[in-house]
Amino acid sequence: MSHHHDHDHSHSHHHDDHDHDHNHDHSDDIEPALQTLLWKQIDFEGIRTLNESETDSGAKCVEKTWNMRMDPEPYLESDADEQLLMFVPFTGVVRLHSILIRSSPHPSAPRTLKIFHNRDDLDFASASELQPTQTLQLSQTAEVQEIPVKRAAFGNVYTLSLFFEDNFGGEGGEGEGEVMTRLWWIGFKGEFMRLSREPVEVLYEKAANPRDHVLVQGVGDAAGAGGMGERHGM
Repeated sequence: MSHHHDHDHSHSHHHDDHDHDHNHDHSDDIEPALQTLLWKQIDFEGIRTLNESETDSGAKCVEKTWNMRMDPEPYLESDADEQLLMFVPFTGVVRLHSILIRSSPHPSAPRTLKIFHNRDDLDFASASELQPTQTLQLSQTAEVQEIPVKRAAFGNVYTLSLFFEDNFGGEGGEGEGEVMTRLWWIGFKGEFMRLSREPVEVLYEKAANPRDHVLVQGVGDAAGAGGMGERHGM
């Protein structure tokens, strides 16, 4: 698929996808497992997204805290076509349990997500051709959806590449013309293993250290990440 990034930026954003009822209390939706939410362990400065319509919008969606997950802005929208490729580095090694995504009940919701771990050299061509670590099928919903991953395949992760291959606006989709993909929040659950990618002593690995199981991070109202630099490509 060609990515010329010549999409007309004059299109308007009326937030038609965001028709969620904010009167619903989401405080207890996934509350019991919040202690496994990875947020502080994400290297926000290193996030890069290809084919995003607005620079750094992908990073800003990941940078949202748990309490900001239902906020209508910022959001990520694809540019030249429906595909998005996001590179997310961590500050150390993590054991990934699941991915959390909030999109919408509309055709702009992503349908297929291919995940690659510890690959920072992907573009759309290689992401389409290579075998991903795992492929996930997503749903059309304005609620946060949590999709478990195969833990054995994601036990030693320091980077993730998320390839949103298509959306629900393709075959049999509503409306005329190509539908761009939109996302409002992306989160991760798992265990933070260590700060370094280097091998550590076996004694440390076997020790039952409560500090290895980081308590709730990114649950406050403040985003807490530094300024976002210029990142226009991988």
